Amino acid sequence: MPTLDWIGKKAVVNHHREVPYRLIHCDRELSAGDPDAGNLLVQGDNLEALKSLLPYYAGKVKCIYIDPPYNTGNEGWVYNDNVASPEIKAWLGKVVGKEAEDLSRHDKWLCMMYPRLRLLREFLREDGVIAISISDVEIGNLKLMMNEVFGEQNYVAEVIVESNARGQTYKAIARTHEYCLIYSRSDSAELSEISDLDRKYKFKDDRGGYELWELRNRNPRFNRGNRPNLFFPFYADPSSFEHDHHRVSLKRTSDDQIEVFPIDGSGDDDCWRWSEKLIKNKKLSGDDPDLIARQTREGKWTVWQRARKTTKSAKSILRGSEYLNEAGTTLLTSMDMRAEFDHPKPLGLLKTIIELSTEEEDLILDSFSGSGTTGHAVLDLNKQDGGRRNFILVEMKEDIATKATAKRLGLAIRGYNKNGDKEKPVEPLGGGFRYCRLGTPLFNEFGDIDGGVIFPDLAAHVFFSETGSPLPYKVDGANQFIGTHKDKAVYLLFSPAEQGIAREASGNVLTPDALAHLPAPSNDFEGVRVVYAEGCTVSPERLKASGIVFKQIPYQIEGS
Repeated sequence: MPTLDWIGKKAVVNHHREVPYRLIHCDRELSAGDPDAGNLLVQGDNLEALKSLLPYYAGKVKCIYIDPPYNTGNEGWVYNDNVASPEIKAWLGKVVGKEAEDLSRHDKWLCMMYPRLRLLREFLREDGVIAISISDVEIGNLKLMMNEVFGEQNYVAEVIVESNARGQTYKAIARTHEYCLIYSRSDSAELSEISDLDRKYKFKDDRGGYELWELRNRNPRFNRGNRPNLFFPFYADPSSFEHDHHRVSLKRTSDDQIEVFPIDGSGDDDCWRWSEKLIKNKKLSGDDPDLIARQTREGKWTVWQRARKTTKSAKSILRGSEYLNEAGTTLLTSMDMRAEFDHPKPLGLLKTIIELSTEEEDLILDSFSGSGTTGHAVLDLNKQDGGRRNFILVEMKEDIATKATAKRLGLAIRGYNKNGDKEKPVEPLGGGFRYCRLGTPLFNEFGDIDGGVIFPDLAAHVFFSETGSPLPYKVDGANQFIGTHKDKAVYLLFSPAEQGIAREASGNVLTPDALAHLPAPSNDFEGVRVVYAEGCTVSPERLKASGIVFKQIPYQIEGS
């Protein structure tokens, strides 16, 4: 398999492991709506933010969408489309070292992207997917890098998005499109169909439109001979209940019913698409049956499926006004936010991606959130279908996070007047989010737990580092028992006021008495109990006999 190499790769391949875990603090003043809605906007370097969120959300995200810098070299936008921003320059110098001075534009971009993709993968559920917007500048490098991080076998699609109707007409070929590269976490990922609200139906009734699809199997490989279970008669009611539609049943109930077989007139080798077992679960009576009988123009009777379909398969080319970049700008302008952000992604694109990859209670993550289109799309879809999806957004720049992302989400949640016109109110989408900032690292430069760390912070980190799974609930320190995962029960003996000093009286030392009073995980638990504490006075023999594994704080905590 082709591999991708670049200057600085060796320095960043495992850099995601070296990124410190930081505390996350919420700001009530910059939050909006219901703070318990389960949505987050985190301001801070996205690499550090991802590492800090990992203990809580690893393996829980269904869809990741990112819109990273396209690396075109354009630095005139509010959100640099380049890797020459001061933040990235400083990061490259620190991580890559002196070699960073010799990096090309593409080397820098790859160095920036690789550790972030490695962390993002850890957030996805086994059936999760990641979608990345990108232009032709880095699409080739990105695809090779995604093959390395996610696996070539997990490639899903390279979708072309018509983002500019006119394109750059001053060039020989006016570029009118971008790409959306989609990969899955594993082969268990399944994509859904997307809304087809503009579908034109041939048939209509008082319940809406529908299509008729012939139930006779038109595949020449299937016939009465090799699919005998699909060859049987229907019995059609001669009286019409609607237009020329007739109800059908699998049993004859009157002598005047018409027997209907899957025969097209050329022979008796045809069969149905559905078995009798499947049809028994379908609605055949009432005013809106799933199957009806109807005569063809030639007078032949056959059975049809009535399909009220409001979705469609997504195409590998997304074309329409809702996908144009202009639509994103128009929406921000209508929210009186045109000056706050350049080139926002169109809401329609994000709604399509989220519809395609999630269900109504899934979690969506965007670590290059920009103006917050992803969060807006989640709120919009929830309002549209009654879903309870949640989002996590990460934005590096504080002025963008406060003046663009948070402001836009707040307006969408509370409602606003379109273009400032009170006569054109836009309905509130509801929901809410917490605005958060990255705090101090969990561990200081000496490897000790930082003085600002409290019990719930350390408990969440310890549980994740021990089990690889996020803590399913918040603990308050009233109980030394944190939780169980598979064959492990995890305990934490920690006193923030006495950290770094092992004192039995402070309760941060595993003593024989403390061991005897450890809460039992459950009556039927048969696994190992892992106890984190500042010290231990229990003999190794007794620990082993009690099924206890002792780990000393902070030295045996991963990431310290």
